[in-house]
Formats: sequence, structure tokens, C-alpha cells
Amino acid sequence: MLIFRSEEHLAKWLDDWRMEPGAVLSLEQCWGLAKAVYGPDRRPRDWRRKTVDETEAMFAELGLTGPFWQLR
Repeated sequence: MLIFRSEEHLAKWLDDWRMEPGAVLSLEQCWGLAKAVYGPDRRPRDWRRKTVDETEAMFAELGLTGPFWQLR
């Protein structure tokens, strides 16, 4: 993950490195994703990893849609 200060900064970086953009998140989306992924307590014995469907639903709830966020 890379953090840029502006859309212009991102565009310059992409041009300098001759790369195509991936997903672009707002800080709010990034924080929501971090809380959703790293927030649950994994210590209980009944904890389990999210299924693909649950993970895609979590992405959608955070407004993370489109081909980049599809896991299949």
C-alpha cells in the first residue's frame, strides 16, 4: 500500500514509474478496512477466518467495489 498526498502526486508517481493505477482508497476507507481486517480478536477458540463471500461483503460495505476487490 502506498499513500499519496493528492491525486496529482499519485498521477506523477504513476507516470514516473510507468505504472497503471490499482485501487485508490480515501483515508476513511483505508481506516475502515484496517479496522475490519485487524480489529477482531483472534484469541477465542471459535474465531475463524472470513469466507470469500464474507470478505467480498465486507469490501462492499466499505464501498470497495469493482474488479480489484473481487476475490474470484
